Amino acid sequence: MAIPIYVIGSSNTDMVIKTTRLPMPGETVMGTDFFMNPGGKGANQAVAAARLGGKVTLVARVGNDLFGRQALKQFQRENIDTRFIGTDNEHPSGVALIGVDAQGENSIMVAAGSNGYLDEQMVEEALESIHEPAIILTQLEIPLDTVELAIKKGVAKGWKVIVNPAPARLINKAAFRDLYLLTPNEYEAEILTGVRVTNIDSAEQAAQTLRQLGVSNVVITLGSRGAFLHTQSLGKVIAAPTVTPIDTTAAGDCFNGAIAVALSQGMELEEAVGFACRAASVSVTRMGAQSSMPSRKELNEIFPQSTL
Repeated sequence: MAIPIYVIGSSNTDMVIKTTRLPMPGETVMGTDFFMNPGGKGANQAVAAARLGGKVTLVARVGNDLFGRQALKQFQRENIDTRFIGTDNEHPSGVALIGVDAQGENSIMVAAGSNGYLDEQMVEEALESIHEPAIILTQLEIPLDTVELAIKKGVAKGWKVIVNPAPARLINKAAFRDLYLLTPNEYEAEILTGVRVTNIDSAEQAAQTLRQLGVSNVVITLGSRGAFLHTQSLGKVIAAPTVTPIDTTAAGDCFNGAIAVALSQGMELEEAVGFACRAASVSVTRMGAQSSMPSRKELNEIFPQSTL
């Protein structure tokens, strides 16, 4: 039987401009298309997990505004438990401004808004409601004190805690002790370790450095190359399918949501990373954040080996 997933994180509205190339500092470039899409790393990961078959609860904070109300309706449509999404009457919902170039690469600026007020008390209330094994998934678009509390409480309860250290921020590394899984990309791994990840050897060096902090398992995502998995007994690249990317926005969020689902349904970690690579490879062939997340049915049709 699948165990529940609690995603603790941000909810934003993404304002996206498609353009031929991203601007240099001080430069203006003309875009081709504009659209708005629900986003935020926590919300993206929750939607990804729910569409892939996870039993998901989102712990978040939205503004008492149009964007916040739209977000709540969207989560309910995705069958996400919204009991622990607070409404902030003083601060607006989070917003992200995203540029996407012709190769699918993106540049993102985020105004945290109500996400910056997801406090420890709200998260503790959600975690105290859990009376069964669970998976906790969190990121760094909310206050670091809140993230560290979620890690501490989850580890103390013996739950599998997954931290996606994005966006890249310096966090108290003592919080990583006994953490089940850390999932940085190449840049985030460099920020955390000082090791510039340019190839497999440097990925392994960065992963070893993180595991020396007490992290049980590390997955460094490598974009189109897949992901490098490092555990006590294993260090290997798990390849991603070859696709033509349209928009890489939220590919990492899709990956993290997918790996949480796979683990919640009993997959071993290596198999779960492969599952997540396949899900993320589908997401980059579509525009947007939550709009790009595949369903379990779609993933099974594209990659029959994804069926549990």
